[in-house]
Amino acid sequence: MRRENGFTLIEMMVALFIFAMLAAAGVSLLTFSVRAQAAAAQRLDSVANDQRMASLLASDLAQALPRISRDTTGANQPAFSGTNGVGVAPVLRYVRGGWSNPTGTERASIQRVEIALDQGRLERRTYPMVDGSVPGTPMVLAERVESVQLRYRDKGVWTPAWDNPAPASLPRAVELIVKRERQPALMMAFLVGATVK
Repeated sequence: MRRENGFTLIEMMVALFIFAMLAAAGVSLLTFSVRAQAAAAQRLDSVANDQRMASLLASDLAQALPRISRDTTGANQPAFSGTNGVGVAPVLRYVRGGWSNPTGTERASIQRVEIALDQGRLERRTYPMVDGSVPGTPMVLAERVESVQLRYRDKGVWTPAWDNPAPASLPRAVELIVKRERQPALMMAFLVGATVK
């Protein structure tokens, strides 16, 4: 009597079921890996943007100068002004030194800067001239910003706004808290005018 070699239908079905389970597990693992990589890349981009914003503001504020400026009408503006972050006006306004000039353009080495919250974007606006000019194209520091809060330190005390009666006065430090959509609040603290104090 001759024996036939091969698999029964039940053995084939069991083998196919095991293969299907292994394939499903592999696809699930691959999908999880791709999603995790995308989330990690997005978080790393967010951290890099936060670092760029912090570095730029730290550099700006460390070079703040006690220099009074004038607006387009010729009215004097204090060297440094700041709000608590509520309202439409720029939350920070200051004049900074150390404005690099790699092209050798004939211009001052100081620059007037405003930090403003505009339609969910935290923007840095710079002026081509310290006195009597309008700002150029703003640089976006952070997007999807719900709110900002600021405090100013001088003589050992934190205050919610900087409106010192001495127009050329600078605070010692600024604390900035940025709250963005679906992210924890980011708190940063900066020394002001460290190079001139």
